[in-house]
Amino acid sequence: MSSGFRLAARLGSTQTLSVAGDETRILLLEGIHETAVESLAAAGYHNVERLTHSLTGSDLLGAIADVDLIGIRSRTHIDDAVLAAANKLKAIGCFCIGTNQVDLDSARRLGIPVFNAPFSNTRSVAELAIADIILLMRGIPEKSARAHRGEWAKTARNAYEVRGKCLGIVGYGRIGSQLGILAEGLGMRVLYYDIEHKLPLGNAAPVNRLDELFAEADVVSLHVPETPVTRNIIDADAMKAMRPGALLINAAQSTSSRSNPSPTKKRSSRPFASSTT
Repeated sequence: MSSGFRLAARLGSTQTLSVAGDETRILLLEGIHETAVESLAAAGYHNVERLTHSLTGSDLLGAIADVDLIGIRSRTHIDDAVLAAANKLKAIGCFCIGTNQVDLDSARRLGIPVFNAPFSNTRSVAELAIADIILLMRGIPEKSARAHRGEWAKTARNAYEVRGKCLGIVGYGRIGSQLGILAEGLGMRVLYYDIEHKLPLGNAAPVNRLDELFAEADVVSLHVPETPVTRNIIDADAMKAMRPGALLINAAQSTSSRSNPSPTKKRSSRPFASSTT
């Protein structure tokens, strides 16, 4: 839940609202957690509609026409046309880290503030990336598929411990830095690359260029926002620069990687396997 809604909950229902709570219509999309409805009710806002799915096209245009506040995650796209149809909209709450699903320029021009929740999934994504690393290092996806076909591949070939391996993190922000701490706890050596100077946590070490990271890392994990700089940051040339048998974890926006190598390629390929978190 975004900090704005937490603030509203802390204010309590005894506070005087500039607009009566029941007159403020709020639409929550994409299965935003029920605690958001409870927090809004505690703050005096009871006219809340919560949907478990996203809306697009005419459905979204119709739904947003009389809404004062809308809460979305990453699948609902609010562009200039949607904002033009939002006759009463006062604010947009993005219950996620990014805001690229909202036309920020149009929202700014119309005076509609956009809020996000930058810490909402930090730990979850970091833990999932660790899980991906261990599963791919051990070759679990392939072994699981073979077991489901009735094959029992009792072999340690292409199965490795993560201890002693090098993790290269591209994007050392909230998630990337958390991932580095978890990886060190498993005995991994951590390198990171970021376009901004970032203070390392633990024993993580920065590198100045991506190719330096690719040359060292047994695992490359992406944690960057979608910007013109990061779009297709992992292309065919980047993959060729990676170590033979390296793993690629894409926990960033989908456009950060231009190509997704097949996890069924031989260990000597570049990279051996990939995963999108």
